[in-house]
Amino acid sequence: MNRRLRIGLLAVAGLVAAIVVAALIAMYVVLQPERFTALLQSRARAAGLELTLASPASPTLWPKPSLELDGITLRGNAGGTPLIVASRGKLVLPWRTLMGGEATISRLEVEGARIDLDAVSAYIDSLPPRPSTAGAILPAIDAGFRVSRSTLLRGNRLLLSNVDIDAGRLANDHRFTLTINASTADDAPYALDLATTPSLARGILTLDDLDLDIAGKGRFSATLRGDATWRGGADVGASMAGRVTRTAAAPYDVVLGITPANQQDPLSIAMKIDGEQDHADLHLPPLALADWWTGMQAGHSPTLPPVQGSVDATQVDIGSVHIKGLRVRATPVSPAASSTVIAPAASP
Repeated sequence: MNRRLRIGLLAVAGLVAAIVVAALIAMYVVLQPERFTALLQSRARAAGLELTLASPASPTLWPKPSLELDGITLRGNAGGTPLIVASRGKLVLPWRTLMGGEATISRLEVEGARIDLDAVSAYIDSLPPRPSTAGAILPAIDAGFRVSRSTLLRGNRLLLSNVDIDAGRLANDHRFTLTINASTADDAPYALDLATTPSLARGILTLDDLDLDIAGKGRFSATLRGDATWRGGADVGASMAGRVTRTAAAPYDVVLGITPANQQDPLSIAMKIDGEQDHADLHLPPLALADWWTGMQAGHSPTLPPVQGSVDATQVDIGSVHIKGLRVRATPVSPAASSTVIAPAASP
């Protein structure tokens, strides 16, 4: 190797070393991990939450500027059981932060999270109640987020495993997408894809071009299209239609409508199903149905669910229960009237 080539290689090596040193300076001086950690913690405090990390955030530049987070714990300001405990996370930052730009986060990623549904419910119950006359709101999510390889628990009971959530930016008049994949406690995988364009004006939230896809992998898939509105409180309305395709049975069409509550009637869901041999026309009051289910879980005396309508199905499969020739006629429950269920043939 001649002298000029050696000098050239040394110059290139020196230039690369200078770039690496500059990158390290950019990471630790320009990025300033503590300011982004403080930003995340201040946003959590604004929502009534406390965010702690097991160790200080560490910056990286590849493939995008980001901060690695270890040992994430999120709990309510009052303490108690954490809402979320995650092994690691990442704050993805825009490139302009290397130039000393405003501290903003372009994406939040969390891995290996344990989400406690009881703690989340307790936190929601602790929030100040909104006035019944208050209009709709649209919680802004400036940065998209991703939750991967996580579990959903209720106390010590597993509800969902392999939870993977991917959401984009949530903002007014901006197309929002949400994808959820998870498995139930018996390892049955499910997937949900939602896309809509939210629009908030004068206290009315409209979900235009609402697309909803739900699938039980290897068993069924459902596709619904329509729109929805929310004016605050129980004033919710929706109109959707679509089709359900089943692996071991004929498909059927679905029409779903939600009627908002008024001074005489509660919030109501109307659902119609039409297939070759299966038909259903049901009216469900979701709030009363939730109260009924809570009472059943609490060990109250068994009562019929507050459902109205009719069902005619050749076969119904719910977990390990298989019912053939199901016919249901349900009328409003009163002291003098009750629902009638006829199931000509059933097999366990």
